[in-house]
Amino acid sequence: MDHPVRPALAVALILGLAGGAAARAPYLPSSDPLTGPRTPLVKDWVGLRPIPQGTPILVMAGHADSQGVGGAGTSGAAVALNRWPPMDPSMTDELYWNLQTAQAVVALGQRRGLNIRFYDPPARTIASGDDPRTTWSVGRNHVLAGGYAMEIHYDAYGPDGYGSGVIPAISAPISRLDESLAAAFGAYPVFYRKGLGGPKRGITILEIGKLEGTLEAALRDPTSRVAALDAIAERVVSSLELGLRPAPGAGDSARQDWGRPASAGGE
Repeated sequence: MDHPVRPALAVALILGLAGGAAARAPYLPSSDPLTGPRTPLVKDWVGLRPIPQGTPILVMAGHADSQGVGGAGTSGAAVALNRWPPMDPSMTDELYWNLQTAQAVVALGQRRGLNIRFYDPPARTIASGDDPRTTWSVGRNHVLAGGYAMEIHYDAYGPDGYGSGVIPAISAPISRLDESLAAAFGAYPVFYRKGLGGPKRGITILEIGKLEGTLEAALRDPTSRVAALDAIAERVVSSLELGLRPAPGAGDSARQDWGRPASAGGE
């Protein structure tokens, strides 16, 4: 059931609209007015592997095939703490916003000329991660065929979440696309939780932010929802466009640094 978070109505609208402009401006080092805190975890990688322009980009919603089983995604603070009804009773609020955000990213990317598409599994509950219909399987095959794959997520509310940031794919040297996204959202360590299932299969995970506070209020409020999703999509697509540009001195860009912290734009 769709239900506005009334105490945050005005501020959510202002910040949701401001986020569109912020998507093209420098970001705060530890927090953002719309997406909230960045992860404080140490960024211990630099993405140098070039991704050619025109590379097919596959965008997926995290937890789209794991409802009702382990790893269904966070319910968000509005549901868990404030007892608001879920956005859709058939799925966690995280999946609901993962889907909305992934589709907004793809729609904007296509309008801007990117070779980008969305994959949504045919079932919301698929028991095996290796089932060929899962995001993990489809994403892995996409990467093996020469594409770039990413999953959109929202992080847990409260102390269980860290905040926005990129968890890079680790099946190959980390790419300039991951580096560009990290400059806009922050970054998790390369082997976060000893390597997650998606990154091990070549799929980058992008945590948009903790599903709480201003971000969740801006998404839930019908008067600010479109502006908030547009602002997030603008930031993601602009980062992808930047990451696809040829780097200066690209002859050395195949080298991968795993342990050197980032310079400009890092944590």
